[in-house]
Amino acid sequence: MDSKIELIFQKDKIGLGRRKRSIARVFLVPGEGNLIINKNPGEKYLQYNDSYLNTVRAPLAKLNLEKNFDIIALANGGGLTGQASAIQLGVARLLCQMDKENRAILKPFGLLTRDARIKERKKYGLRKARKAPQYSKR
Repeated sequence: MDSKIELIFQKDKIGLGRRKRSIARVFLVPGEGNLIINKNPGEKYLQYNDSYLNTVRAPLAKLNLEKNFDIIALANGGGLTGQASAIQLGVARLLCQMDKENRAILKPFGLLTRDARIKERKKYGLRKARKAPQYSKR
């Protein structure tokens, strides 16, 4: 199984997705609908959370291709929510690379939009990005 995965990582068709601090490199392989994240079963990696699993599989579900492809992803950074959304974006982008007509189907669902919300940096003189020290009148 690992040798099969290593061969897949060398291919040029990679869907790259980002969300918050997470980055996911996604590969789609003809198969029966398996999900592998960081060489672990996807269900185990995403802690059997239906919300995360549905998020990852959403682009394939919209195109009725759930049972046609295996999703293999390498995700790092951030938490599970960010990684699941990053994988979703990577899958959607990869499906658009494979067939240009998929773009018209996925775009109305917002699956091709990169969520640009990231943590705001801390400013000097403040406790956090916007939280100021308590004001004292006297």
